[in-house]
Amino acid sequence: MHGRRRLGDGHGCGAAASSPRGARRGKLVRWAAAAASRRRGVLLVAPLLYLALMLVMVGRWEWDLEPPVPVRVGVAILRRAPPPGSVYRSPRLFHELWAFMQADVNHSSALMTAWHQKATQKWKPCLPKRLLQAELPPSNGYLIIEANGGLNQQRMSICDAVAVAGLLNATLVIPIFHFNSVWRDSSKFEDIFDEEYFTETLKNHVRVVKELPPEILQRFDNNISNILNLRSKALSSKTYYLQKVLPKLLELGAVRIAPFSNRLAHSVPSSIQGLRCLTNYEALRFSKPIRSLAERMVHRMVNNSSINGGKYISVHLRFEEDMVAFSCCTYDGGQQEKNEMDKARERSWRGKFRRPGRIISPEANRRNGKCPLTPLEVGMMLRGMGFGNTTSVYVASGKIYNAEKYMAPLRQLFPLLETKETLASADELAPFKGHSSQLAALDYTVCAHSEVFVTTQGGNFPHFLMGHRRYLNEGHSKTINPDKKKLVLSFDNPNIRWDKFKRNMQEVLHHSDLKGITLRKPDASLYTFPMPDCMCLQAEA
Repeated sequence: MHGRRRLGDGHGCGAAASSPRGARRGKLVRWAAAAASRRRGVLLVAPLLYLALMLVMVGRWEWDLEPPVPVRVGVAILRRAPPPGSVYRSPRLFHELWAFMQADVNHSSALMTAWHQKATQKWKPCLPKRLLQAELPPSNGYLIIEANGGLNQQRMSICDAVAVAGLLNATLVIPIFHFNSVWRDSSKFEDIFDEEYFTETLKNHVRVVKELPPEILQRFDNNISNILNLRSKALSSKTYYLQKVLPKLLELGAVRIAPFSNRLAHSVPSSIQGLRCLTNYEALRFSKPIRSLAERMVHRMVNNSSINGGKYISVHLRFEEDMVAFSCCTYDGGQQEKNEMDKARERSWRGKFRRPGRIISPEANRRNGKCPLTPLEVGMMLRGMGFGNTTSVYVASGKIYNAEKYMAPLRQLFPLLETKETLASADELAPFKGHSSQLAALDYTVCAHSEVFVTTQGGNFPHFLMGHRRYLNEGHSKTINPDKKKLVLSFDNPNIRWDKFKRNMQEVLHHSDLKGITLRKPDASLYTFPMPDCMCLQAEA
């Protein structure tokens, strides 16, 4: 050791070379010895460095035979593991937890204890206070609107039209329903709503007529298309209607606004908000054929739920083919699923998803909570919240994508599962076939009367339903509205313990309970948040 150290010292304490050639030879010897020393050190340390590197990287990389962007290390291929929540692994988690779900029977009271509401938080409808007025002044003219979209988009158009008619002191013509290429429903107003009841409920507040009087129509050559169409912008203010629409109404005697979807601002004077409330929560009841069957369906769900005091869960399940395709999320269907989704996207949104520069990331979509929950995920969430297999569940939906595969585990989790097709007979449903808005009205009614409502993907249906449930349930929506960004972290963890999974799901339920009573903010819709515009605290009512 000391001799080797001396060789490296050069001209220090060691002996000097006796000649130039000897000096050169000495330097060469010393260099060779130092190199050999370094080589032995590297040979000793290299394996340790390699092992340490592998230990560090094992949590950040995963082995794969065919990664999208491979990095070769020897003969193996590595790819970076996606962040938690990126991949649909729910079937694997279900396989791991199923035995624990079956063994967990301490959930008999979940339907009875899901919601908590203090007496001081109870609200009551108080529409008359907002709408008291003397008799209607003479009309300023006729307002014609065209409602488009599905059931609840039409509903919004009707309510906003009544509000605008009240603002302008106009006579509202029963709204025309635009035939939508997506919904493909030829239903008219009277097919979905009780037209006579609608007119009667509003008679002291807004004049409503079935059609334009002949003398008015003659001014426009008996062609409604000749009536001036004022294409108002979305969320137009009170000022816009008074300054832009009212003068034309007074000048021409009739104006048209088409399309008329989401054309009135959320915040307007309380008297106008009151008209929205009255229309949505009172005047717009469904037509007698829809009401009659819907009431029978609710009665059947209550009877099926006798073990739970007549209480049941309803789920708005958005897992139709077009919804899955539009989300650009991937599940567990492999290449066949990819081909089917590509065709569906091209069929409904030609070229939209293939535009140059458009980046689609299914993994990011899932992490960001944008992917529709599968029936399996809904079932696992509910079981984790404590709802057992004796709970009656009603599923409101269109045609589920690959239903035989995806609905099977939900039925396994909740054998007492119903849809409108199982709850009503084929003969009962026959008059409504081919009319998506009428079928949606059946779903809407059954969901409105459930003890628990579950929304899975947003949209007008759950937003209107949450508002209606608040109106019916003293201000509480009694709705599970899960944060899917958090949900996917549990679903993407096949090693999670059942007790931990349950705690996570019960936190979701608790959060939904806390959000059940929420007051409307200025930029929010009273169709979802009817307090305080349409309801008053019970002590004040």
